[in-house]
Amino acid sequence: MKVLYEDNHLLVVEKEPNVPMQEDSSGDPDLLNMAKSYIKEKYHKPGDVYLGLVHRLDRPVGGVCVFARTSKAASRLSKQIADHTFRKQYLAVVTDDHLPDKGHFEDKLLKDSKTNTVRVDPRGKTAILDYEVLKRKDDLAKVLIDLKTGRSHQIRVQFASRNHALWGDQRYNKKAVPGQQIALWSHKITFEHPTSKEKLEFYSQTDRYPFDI
Repeated sequence: MKVLYEDNHLLVVEKEPNVPMQEDSSGDPDLLNMAKSYIKEKYHKPGDVYLGLVHRLDRPVGGVCVFARTSKAASRLSKQIADHTFRKQYLAVVTDDHLPDKGHFEDKLLKDSKTNTVRVDPRGKTAILDYEVLKRKDDLAKVLIDLKTGRSHQIRVQFASRNHALWGDQRYNKKAVPGQQIALWSHKITFEHPTSKEKLEFYSQTDRYPFDI
């Protein structure tokens, strides 16, 4: 876990790919407990450490994310997410079957909790994103995604449903080779500081993005 920023209210870190955000049935080390241990050891905190999980990255996805160090910060960040003023941008490599240079996707997505899969379904919740193609090579395109909503597996499903599945996506790309790493990275987050109201922007280190074309 790489720490990008911290103060009394926030902890911004860079998540490694394939690390769960919080404890799950795998029993693998998770980012939330790693971050709590970091705070506990650095500041010699007795007992349990509070750390609010205000947004999530899919387990295979790496990049920048933020935790709240106080309940007030957690509440205010959660409100920004609900109000769509918390901005999240991702980098991805997708299959380029005549993908337009820019696009706007809006769908209804429905999650099946039993299979942990998501599909486009009129009974689902609204999912919105914008994207721009940064680079093309052969049958692939590198895209910058501006995520407007934060639905489970949203980017992966919205692109796959249009025949532009993410490279290496073991769940939604039927052509992915077993063992390939999904080409999706949390590149940038922008939000208002929960107490000072200052606009903050945090980038994942560009040399850490593990996929290019």
